[in-house]
Amino acid sequence: MQVTDSKQWLTEELKKVEVWEKDQSDLWFWEKLGRLPFKFIDKWTPTFIQNKIGTLLDELGQYIQSGGSYLSSSSKIPSYYPKLEVQTLEDVKQLPISKMDNAVEGLTKNRKKIATFQGASTGIGGIFTFSIDIPLLLGLQLKTLQDIAICYGYDPHDKKERLFIVKCLQFISADIVGKRTILTQLSMFDIQDEAAKREVVSEIQGWREVVFSYRDQFGWKKLFQMIPIAGLVFGAIVNRSAVNDIAEAGMMLYRKRRIVERLGNSADPII
Repeated sequence: MQVTDSKQWLTEELKKVEVWEKDQSDLWFWEKLGRLPFKFIDKWTPTFIQNKIGTLLDELGQYIQSGGSYLSSSSKIPSYYPKLEVQTLEDVKQLPISKMDNAVEGLTKNRKKIATFQGASTGIGGIFTFSIDIPLLLGLQLKTLQDIAICYGYDPHDKKERLFIVKCLQFISADIVGKRTILTQLSMFDIQDEAAKREVVSEIQGWREVVFSYRDQFGWKKLFQMIPIAGLVFGAIVNRSAVNDIAEAGMMLYRKRRIVERLGNSADPII
């Protein structure tokens, strides 16, 4: 299928993404509030849970280097576009962005259902199953972001894309200042300036912060998941919300990359 997006449409859609980026600054107060309970939780959280959270550092490091057990496959492409003759990433790149958006929306609905079931399953045992939940949720978020990348024609087997995905995770759990910094870094991912690329890669050392802010991000929401039985309801709600947030960010950030790329490849001057 040949690309049919007009430059006017692309420009308008880019403005919508930029409005979304500005709206992210409204989350600052709630982010700080959500982190406060963990200042107390750390004092009585069992060591085995703290250790489980700590292992995410190694898992994320392995993911960046090789994809590890979290790596998604582009062989899923036909399932994202069942009514179209799309088999490869090159085929995806030729699709109208609206088709890519539809694929991501369908993917998001599916992952939210999985997150709801997963959160309920790990929440039913309260604090005894809480340690299982965080690695599972991280894995689901990573795979969701990778599959969103595929839907927009980007290859998660490329190490650069895995760096971009970890930056998306950072974006979700960052405060206002952090979000602005990350948006600036992500805007440099596809430029030709090698010095700028090195700066982005060097900043990825912040992936360690992802784990700690990832834990803090849930704050008081996860407190209730530690209660047996009641944790079923809270786990389902919180995990569904977490996957919804990461899918929204992934869609917006990858969508922006694809729009900017198409505007840059346009024969006409960019408005």
